[in-house]
Amino acid sequence: MSWMRKLGSWAVMAFVGLILYVFIMPSYRQGEPSQAGKQAEDFAVRYSSKPARLSDFKGKVVVLNFWASYCASCVEEIPSLDRLQQRIQSKGGVVLAVSVDDDCDRYEDFLKKHPVAFQTTCEPTKKVSLDYGTSMIPETYVIDRDGRIARKIIGPQEWDSAEMIDYFDKTLERN
Repeated sequence: MSWMRKLGSWAVMAFVGLILYVFIMPSYRQGEPSQAGKQAEDFAVRYSSKPARLSDFKGKVVVLNFWASYCASCVEEIPSLDRLQQRIQSKGGVVLAVSVDDDCDRYEDFLKKHPVAFQTTCEPTKKVSLDYGTSMIPETYVIDRDGRIARKIIGPQEWDSAEMIDYFDKTLERN
């Protein structure tokens, strides 16, 4: 009986270890399947210095990135978001970033020193990011041409890596 108990304990520990392994793997963190297919929450933004709404981008693939100027990993991924914007723009894609800076003046100062090629807006109440279920920054949602969340990506990315280029090429062709 004691060997069966030990075997059972080992099986439980192996199962728990497997579950933990799956949750910490980058591929799990980059898929977040629970969000896929949900309608993206509409919200007001400033686009090209004019008022707009996320729904105005219907028909485009939107890369919705939540970030802040004080977040080191957010700032690190900005150059690759710029390159992604340049790559997907002609194919019907757009990068839209929402800053969750508490102080929009600090956000504006940051952008003066570090201009970006993609559209970004400041939303200090964090309501939009909370409505999306954002748990940390940077966090990104890929929204398909019909306004549905295709993918949730947690943490910083190299947006112009081979894996991401392949993903966006297929997404932009498919949609």
